[in-house]
Amino acid sequence: MAKCGNKKTIILGVVGLLLVAFGVVLVFMVPVIMKQQVEKNVRIDPSSGFAYEMWRDLPVPFFMSIYLFNVVNPKEVLLGEKPRLEERGPYVYRERKQKTNITFHENGTVSFVELRTLHFDREKSIGSENDTICIPNIIVLISSMMTKDRSSFVRFILNAAFIGFEQGAFMNRTVNEILWGYSDPFLDFVATIVPNALPFKGKFGLFADFNNSNSGVFTVDTGVNDISKVQMVETWNGLKEVTFWNSEEANMINGTAGQMWPPFRTPSQPLEFYSPDACRSLSLVYEKEESYRGIPTYRYTAPSYLFANGSDYPPNEGFCPCVASGVMNVSSCRLNAPLFLSFPHFYNADPVFVNAVDGLHPSEEEHSLFLDLHPLTGIPMNCSIKMQLSLFTNAVSGITVLGEIKPVILPILWFSESGYLDGPVYNTYYNTLVMLPTVLDYLQYVFIALGLCFILVASVLPFVNQKWENLLQDTGETTGADQCSYDTKLLEDPEYDSPQT
Repeated sequence: MAKCGNKKTIILGVVGLLLVAFGVVLVFMVPVIMKQQVEKNVRIDPSSGFAYEMWRDLPVPFFMSIYLFNVVNPKEVLLGEKPRLEERGPYVYRERKQKTNITFHENGTVSFVELRTLHFDREKSIGSENDTICIPNIIVLISSMMTKDRSSFVRFILNAAFIGFEQGAFMNRTVNEILWGYSDPFLDFVATIVPNALPFKGKFGLFADFNNSNSGVFTVDTGVNDISKVQMVETWNGLKEVTFWNSEEANMINGTAGQMWPPFRTPSQPLEFYSPDACRSLSLVYEKEESYRGIPTYRYTAPSYLFANGSDYPPNEGFCPCVASGVMNVSSCRLNAPLFLSFPHFYNADPVFVNAVDGLHPSEEEHSLFLDLHPLTGIPMNCSIKMQLSLFTNAVSGITVLGEIKPVILPILWFSESGYLDGPVYNTYYNTLVMLPTVLDYLQYVFIALGLCFILVASVLPFVNQKWENLLQDTGETTGADQCSYDTKLLEDPEYDSPQT
């Protein structure tokens, strides 16, 4: 008589077990599916999909914001007073990076040259490229410093040339001239009497080598053979290490080219990359978990010891000769020109640098760099990399145009390279690598929960039926079991009539 109820119980139980089994399978299979999906999309392979297109030609907003330091009191500086600086800008340029000469090799690596082009964005800028800025005359100061140990006759000739061509310690130039280059009779004179003495041809500008140029030939691992090595630099310009510094560790080319990293990151793993502009490998460290428009990220920042001197951080001894911590002497890779790299406004540097000039206000919020990385894929979601370029100034015996300038590391400019995932690229990325795994993650538990509910109902149903039959029998009504028996016999014999009729 309970045959009909048993069928329902069995059906519910079987369905419940199947749902639980499917959910459990998803628990184990989702991570495997996601790992395969990530590996397929982040390897450098023309067939890997949108990640390859993103690597080849970054289709996301990328900007370079440049701030220049205007010297307010140049005449007083020549008399030995402290320089007073006024920050001008930002002068914002929309930046595009596109890889060309892409060549795949049989050993699982790929070589490329990345072209960089910059276009002025007036709407995002505060000021125009025609703004006039008073800055140190870099050619005068650098050439003077480079002759301070030469004979007095050499310095006499150099000083006479400065006076003859009306070259001073400071100059007024437009933003466009400072950044992208200007012509000067003195430069033509030097190029004529001493060919190849200057490290540039024609115009001189601080960022003349940035626009419509490249940063060398990178050869990186494609990740096809080992996904943990994808994007890692094999060589730069054919070199496995540089020769600018004084130790093997300092000269090593570590990490990636600075745009993507291997997937499946953990907080203990630093982000290492080689920067041709800094002539060295740099390392960022994990700070905290963040989120970018719903995408979970790890935030990485520069460690306080990045530009520390060898006394404060012994591993940096190879980058010396050093001054106080917080600035890095890059003269060895800039033709011995006394140039220094630091964070903007000497943020995180020894206070001696900030106190040597007026007008600097270091701030963590404005002058620290960060990079938000999606740890599953190793692709940056949002970043702002900030650096400052400074010049060492000092009076040199025999060079009268320098007056009585006090020794100081004088900031010239600082810049921020920033970019973020947006538009169709963000939508594709979010749907493929965030929304899909999230849905699968929730779905597996929905199946398990639903299956357990079916099993629970199947377990309780016989007891509920029994109690219901007992209640109906006590009241003299037809029970569910009798009805089930009647329905069964009626199917077997259409002329069968219930005893109750």
